[in-house]
Amino acid sequence: MRIALNTKPDHDRLFGHGTWPEARRVADVLRKETIGGALLLAGAVVALVWANSPWASGYEAMRAYTIGPAALHLDLSVAAWAADGLLAIFFFVAGLELKREFVAGDLRDPRRAAVPIAAAIGGVAVPALVYVLFNLDSADGAARGWAIPTATDIAFALAVLAVIGRFLPHALRTFLLTLAVVDDLLAIVIIAVFYTTDLSVVPLLATLVPLAAFTVLVQRRVRSWWLLLPLAFAAWALMHASGVHATVAGVLLGFAVPVIRSQQAGGPGAGPGLAEHFEHRFRPVSAGIAVPIFALMSAGVAIGGLSGLGSALSDPVAIGIVAGLLIGKPVGITAATWLVARFTRARLDAGLGWIDVVGLSVLAGIGFTVSLLIGELAFGIGSERDDHVKVAVLTGSLAAALIAAVILRLRNRTYRLLREAEVADRNRDDIPDVYQQ
Repeated sequence: MRIALNTKPDHDRLFGHGTWPEARRVADVLRKETIGGALLLAGAVVALVWANSPWASGYEAMRAYTIGPAALHLDLSVAAWAADGLLAIFFFVAGLELKREFVAGDLRDPRRAAVPIAAAIGGVAVPALVYVLFNLDSADGAARGWAIPTATDIAFALAVLAVIGRFLPHALRTFLLTLAVVDDLLAIVIIAVFYTTDLSVVPLLATLVPLAAFTVLVQRRVRSWWLLLPLAFAAWALMHASGVHATVAGVLLGFAVPVIRSQQAGGPGAGPGLAEHFEHRFRPVSAGIAVPIFALMSAGVAIGGLSGLGSALSDPVAIGIVAGLLIGKPVGITAATWLVARFTRARLDAGLGWIDVVGLSVLAGIGFTVSLLIGELAFGIGSERDDHVKVAVLTGSLAAALIAAVILRLRNRTYRLLREAEVADRNRDDIPDVYQQ
């Protein structure tokens, strides 16, 4: 392990300490996402147990139950409402978080932003390449799933990190959070560009009307839900009708919310915009309701015992997903981070080692929420291949969590011993010399 001395400016160090306000905000986000990760895991476990129980028919009936106005083409199954509707809240919060990071957070400095952005790009490109390599000879549409192993589940990963990494440096947690947020943005771009099959131009253009009205109101700091919610729903419904996945509307609405209030926005001076207010309101809804319900609706798959599990994992699609999560993610993130360090001459922050980066990169292989969503878009909800995708995503994510737990647990022990040694040295310094003698 190579430890760099703290001799360079903070912006020239990888995983350097951020500002105190940003660190405090990130800590609050981590607490909420950790709770959300536990609820997500609970939802996934319930779905798996239910789908493999004698009451499995009830689970499938619930997922297939149709609700919504047919006149607006919104007579969707409960599973579709979870994927298209509830996840729009998740991506709305992701849009708020991403804009806040680059407008008012520590990542407004391009030198700070370069590391997580490069890591996220590497963590998307390499898993996709690994998947394609395992499905080059497949002529049955398997290539459509190339984006499945590219996503990192922020809530799941942070929940694991909270359990195993109490003494890990705060900078590593911040890096994982930022990487996952950029990863979500890349995922939604992939969904919009590559998984839009039947595009209707008129509804897509019509989406601009409620989106523009929503933007004008939030820029003027209007908080009236009776105005904002109908506009947000209209933008979501029109986006859904256009053929573009409706969660894209969530990201665009998040981008519309101002992070900083300007003097022209009706206030005496510059100050915080509505992004902080909306994030505080909607993050608990996203982490505590939307994502866990989506997990409940999407993670249930009838495995059929060991033989069924072996059959599912023998599919080249499943092999590509597992390999992408377990190999592609760590290689892509670690390599991209190393390249940034190599060509910018930046160094790891004092006390950190590349093994920390590797452990974090393995943890980023937990691809759950967005991976399941892309699997449904690629192969269709309820299809046999979609079931194989679920098995592969669950297997790869669980394996990534276990491997990362081993690596980071060892590192956590190292940091714990260092902290205990520092406390002991500090206590000795506080004892008068006469007692030391």
